[in-house]
Amino acid sequence: MCGFVCLWNAGDETLAERMITKMAHRGPDAVNILRLPDAPVIMAHCRLSIIGTENGAQPIHQSDDLLIVNGEIYNHHDLRAILGPELFKTASDSETVLHLFRTGNNRWIDKLDGMFAFVLATKDRIIAARDPLGIKPLYVARLGEGYVFSSESKAFDGVPVEKIEAIPPGTLYDSEKGWRQWYRMPQGAPEAEAGADTDRMATELRFVLEGAVAKWMVADVEVGCFLSGGLDSSIIAAIAQKQAQAQGKGPIKTFSVGTEGSPDLAAARKVATHIGSDHYEHAFTADDLIRNMAHVIYHLESADIDLVRSAIPTLFAARLARAHVKAVLTGEGADELFAGYSYHHAYVDDPRALADELTRSLGTMHNINLQRVDRMSMAESLEARTPFLDRELIAFAQSLPASVKLRRTDPAGAEATGETTEKWILRKACADLLPAELIWRKKAQFDEGSGTVDALKAALHQLTGQPGSPDRAAEAALYEKILKEQYTDADRILENAGKWDSSDRVQAISA
Repeated sequence: MCGFVCLWNAGDETLAERMITKMAHRGPDAVNILRLPDAPVIMAHCRLSIIGTENGAQPIHQSDDLLIVNGEIYNHHDLRAILGPELFKTASDSETVLHLFRTGNNRWIDKLDGMFAFVLATKDRIIAARDPLGIKPLYVARLGEGYVFSSESKAFDGVPVEKIEAIPPGTLYDSEKGWRQWYRMPQGAPEAEAGADTDRMATELRFVLEGAVAKWMVADVEVGCFLSGGLDSSIIAAIAQKQAQAQGKGPIKTFSVGTEGSPDLAAARKVATHIGSDHYEHAFTADDLIRNMAHVIYHLESADIDLVRSAIPTLFAARLARAHVKAVLTGEGADELFAGYSYHHAYVDDPRALADELTRSLGTMHNINLQRVDRMSMAESLEARTPFLDRELIAFAQSLPASVKLRRTDPAGAEATGETTEKWILRKACADLLPAELIWRKKAQFDEGSGTVDALKAALHQLTGQPGSPDRAAEAALYEKILKEQYTDADRILENAGKWDSSDRVQAISA
């Protein structure tokens, strides 16, 4: 995991150093700046070493090619075997990008399985690309006649570039061949066929999910788990613990945060006790929110109310985890794959519309929840991994009928969580992992279950000086003010800021 900058026909080493310094939090283990000889390319990289810790330094310079990568390639061992181990000079998973490119195969990038953003340069060509879901960030802007690429918007602050843009998920730019969308989200399926066997669906889902967790745990350092006590993180932690035990390893480390007495802390303790993890928790206060508010908004690169609220507990969880591990698994993606949000309940009688909405929301994660997780974890030099967003799991989950994801249940039945049950097939697939009261626990938003909302009311009262809770307009104005105070070109940061678009949810709720 890391941060990087690439200057192509633009700037010099001084500019590259200035930009990479603003992202030093993304990679505290090493910083390197290289110019490709006899070519207008400069790359800067700050590294958080996870795989190939001894010899995986970047940028990778081999022959006339220069490469920088942010993220992890989880199938790099298989790719090494296919490409030829003798080609590789390092143990780094990132080097596979270079050798796949050199095969000349038109679909070479499709063979990469993981979360990544990269820029690859030859003497006369530049290629930049981003993973299918946009788990890892990548921005680009024009500077004079050239381009500047960066892992975060803040690196551009004070640099006289033209408009900053995020390279879309699953997209590749090639200076020779132009832009292409190399990955397309598979369309979700609507209703199950008559007589469809949901037991078999659940069994296969479990197999695919376990494979994803195993894949996303690969590292040369210890990997822990965020554990909110909710369904998604609890399932990931339970599977990870079972796999660690099967491999003869000690208990995994789990991390939970919330205000004192919050539902999330209590639920997380129950899960940790049940699965036998080595559990850590931190109780934060309104004063902690006040002290960290500017830090959260600066690193989040957004003043959106909902993103800021959910980013606060994420930051505290990342800070707690980083004191013990360098990487964690998280539960992001399950709500979008399996219909986990409250507004999804409005679609219970229209599985086609639900399938379409899930497909749409998966395609927008990069600019909201994934931006939150990336920025808050990397602010603390922690790598966050999202096994629910494994490509194989996405493909399988999208093939499952929406009608088994959100399902009407008998209010008197053991599986009831209300008139409709969200993430029904996921709960069924993992029912043996956790106690029934945890598997069928009603979902709460992270900022609600952690107690952030109540703590935030007290914090906002002090920050705004307004009696009671300020309205959303006042809260939004405060966050924007805090962001603008920390950036030279704040308006350009805000133009590209991640934010929730609630129009679809409002329509769904009122339908």
